Parts: sequence; C-alpha cells; structure tokens
Amino acid sequence: MSEQSTKRTEKIRRFGMRDEDKARLLAAMRGEGASLPTRAITKTISPEYTRFDTLPCYTQVLIEKAVAEKLGLEQPYYRCHDGLSQEWAVIDGVRLSNFSCYDYLGLNNDERLHKAAADAAKRYGFSASASRLTAGERPPHRALEQALAEAFGVEDALVFVSGHGTNVSTIASLFGPKDVIFSDQASHNSLVLGAQLSQAARFVYPINDMAALRKLLAQHRANFQRALLVTEGLFGMDGVLTRLPELIALKREYSCFLMVDEAHSLGTVGPRGLGVAEHYGVDPKSVDIWMGTLSKTLCGCGGYIAGSKVLTEILRFEAPGFVYSVGMPPMLAAVSRCALACMLEEPWRVERLQENSRYMLSAAQEAGLATGNASGYALVPVLVGNSLTAVLLSKLLMEKGVLALPIIYPGVPEGSARLRFFVSARHTREQIARAIELTRDLLPVARERTENFAG
Repeated sequence: MSEQSTKRTEKIRRFGMRDEDKARLLAAMRGEGASLPTRAITKTISPEYTRFDTLPCYTQVLIEKAVAEKLGLEQPYYRCHDGLSQEWAVIDGVRLSNFSCYDYLGLNNDERLHKAAADAAKRYGFSASASRLTAGERPPHRALEQALAEAFGVEDALVFVSGHGTNVSTIASLFGPKDVIFSDQASHNSLVLGAQLSQAARFVYPINDMAALRKLLAQHRANFQRALLVTEGLFGMDGVLTRLPELIALKREYSCFLMVDEAHSLGTVGPRGLGVAEHYGVDPKSVDIWMGTLSKTLCGCGGYIAGSKVLTEILRFEAPGFVYSVGMPPMLAAVSRCALACMLEEPWRVERLQENSRYMLSAAQEAGLATGNASGYALVPVLVGNSLTAVLLSKLLMEKGVLALPIIYPGVPEGSARLRFFVSARHTREQIARAIELTRDLLPVARERTENFAG
C-alpha cells in the first residue's frame, strides 16, 4: 500500500464506525469488493453541518435582531429609497436631509449624464452581454480608460465591473505566497480579502503611523520577494488623508510597490478633485497602482486601476474579476466618462464640496462631537463608541428628518461605532448646521437609553 493510502487508512481507523463498515470502506478504497456504502460516510456527519441556520454568522444575525427588537429599533440598513438620492432622500414618502449618499459633486441627476447614458444605451444596448475578453468590448470602455489615464497622468487604465472586485482581483493577481503586504489597520474589506486570496504574508499598522510601518519594513521586508504597501487616499471610515509623500519615500527605501485606493478621494481631494497626488503635488507615476471607484464622484458602478501599460496588460489577461466577468455596461462607462469631464470643467463643484466638508467638521468639533482625526474632506465621522448607541442615534435622527447611517462592528473595531456623514456640494449650510445640532442633542438621549438597556 502506498504511503498516501496508508495515511488515509489511519484516518479511517479513527472514525467512529462499526468494524464491518470500516472493513467495507477500506476494501472499497483498495478496489476490493462492493462500492462504498453511503451510510458509512453520512452517519459520521452531524446534521448541523447540512443546514444554513446553524452557521455561526446566522446565529449572530439572530442575536442582533433580538437586541434591536428589545430596544424597539428597526433595521437601519437596506431601506428602499423612493427616488433620486442626492442632498435629499425620500423613504416611505418622507423627505429626509441626506448624509448617506456618495454623490459628492452633485452630478448624479445632471442632464449631461442623462444624455450620455441615453446615447450609449441606444447605440450599444444596456449590457455588454459578454466578458470584454470575448465579445464584450465596446468603445465607451476604451474612452473611459483613456480619459482616466490622461486625467491622472499615467500611461493606462483598466475598468472593472465591480469596485470591490477591482481590489480583490488586482492584489490576488499580482502577489503570491512568497510576497508580503503592508497595510493600515483600517483597510477596506476588499483590500484585506485581496491580500488573503494572494496568500502573501500581511502585516498591519495603525493609520498613518509611519514609524510603525518603518519598523515592520525593517523587520520583514528582506524575508520576501515582492512587497506591497497599500493604503487608502482618504480613509472611508475615518475621513483621514493618507501621508502619501512619506509612503513614497518608504516605498523607494525598501523597494516596494505602492498601491493607493482613491475610492473616496477622487473628486473630493485636490484643487480639481484629482486626489491625493494632486493634493500633495507629487508625480502620479511615483505610485505604482492607482485604484478608484466609479460609483461615487463618477456616478456609475465599478472600479478602475491606473498605472503603467505593463500593469494594465497583466490585469487585462490575468485578473479573474476582469477576465471572467461580464464587461461594464457601455452606458455606465459613458456616464462615468461624462462625469469625469464635468468635474474637470467645473472645479467650483470640488471647491464647494471642500467648503461644506470643512464647515461640517468644524461645526461638529465646536459642538463637542468626537470626530477622530478626520481631515475635513467629503465625510465626517461622529464616533459614539457603542454599536447600539450608534444604531439608536441614527434612528432618532431619522425621526427628525436627517439620514445618517451607523457603522458598527465588524465594519469598525468593537467600541468604535460611529455615524458617517457624507457631504455633498449640493448641501446647504442650513442642512449641515441642523444635522450637527440634532446629533449633539440626541446623542445623550441615545446613550442613556443604551445604558438603561444594558442595566
């Protein structure tokens, strides 16, 4: 018997089977006698492993629902909006001041985008109907990629149908078990999953703690082949700008690749909204991989990678989320290209967004609300700590006509739950001031109710 067969035999001997069943199983493995009886296998499997309702994640969902019902809370997520979501939203017929929307520059209902969508849909239909590798390639895809590359001052760009999938596929395609990835503790789920799928070693450090990163690099970089530093341009949970010049210096010193996720910094940071490279005045080619989403400032759906032609050529043929996925609907590619052109033609939108963002951060701080290290671009977090308090505060605000959603564990670490206020160029000072005043007044109420429940 081979060594492999011997190992399998030993495993079988440890099963809690009757002797005759063990004998028949071993005989079947050696090709002797009758085929393996199904009951010899299935009788050892507990029924709990064949049901979804015994999964630990479902148990957690039930616990959270029970707690919410005890507090008289409704599910704050998956609420259906009745129409357009911009600075105002309508849910169940109620008009709400909306701070839960990614439409940073207020372009989501712009007539120019309507026309771009209609023209592309009329010519190319609603779906690419195939992966771009096969029969899904359309001119709007190429036009958008060229526009992105030109805007960001790099050689090429590639657009994916999923923003989340962009990060996962890119990292997993470029790095492997002999490589290492260094990332912030607050990295987006897509960056974490990409690192896990790559099987590269991963080391994390606190947001923008360059001393901690340098220490990790000094300890571990030499033990691996390729190394990736990956960060967010504007951290989506904290509203903090990355320290890009220092990351570029460390990338060069320790021979790493550098990837920057600009999901929240495109359209919000820099004089023209071109992100952290423009903000810091650095050469975009100093960063190896630029990533961004099309679903926020650019009013579409999906993501992009921008950088060298070699980079995009690799991903065009190797990234599973691109190769094996249907191409982006041509009409959405046309819409995002149009939104990018509008952003560059109308810098007043970026200026107004940044003014509103600074005003909201200042008002929140003056009201005594905890905003962490937020930089005052596009999103302002209000930290409340307890997850139940955050959910309850969101409910109380909604009852007063303000929509701001809670971010709770596991989206953020336990004890750091918060409300995120997304700011738009379309918000008025009055809307912002009222939202902050209500948050200040209702937070103590939410905390008291949570404490009473816990007691």
